[in-house]
Amino acid sequence: FCLYCSWIIFFILSCFDMSIVTANELDDILKELVSKNKKPEKIMIGYKAYSELMNDRKFLHEVASSAMDPNKRKYQRIKIKVTQDEYQLEVKCSDKNE
Repeated sequence: FCLYCSWIIFFILSCFDMSIVTANELDDILKELVSKNKKPEKIMIGYKAYSELMNDRKFLHEVASSAMDPNKRKYQRIKIKVTQDEYQLEVKCSDKNE
C-alpha cells in the first residue's frame, strides 16, 4: 500500500465537505495519482459515500455496466471495495514502474 496515496487523498478530502462525494472529485483524485506516477488499483469507499456516488449518473452508469455482480464492479477499470466506514475514500495504488 502506498502511503503517498493516502496522504494525497487525505489532503484532497480535507478541502471538501467529506459528506459529499462526486464522480468529478473522484476523477480528480485519480488523475492526481496518475500524474504522480502512481497506478490506482482499488478504490476503498464507505457505504454512504458510495450511495451518494450512485446518485451521480456518470458514476452509476460506469459502475453498473461494469459487472452484474455488485462485488465485482469497477470504476474506470479500478476495483471498488465498499467499506463499513461511512465516508471513507481511499485509493490503494502502486508505482507505475512495478
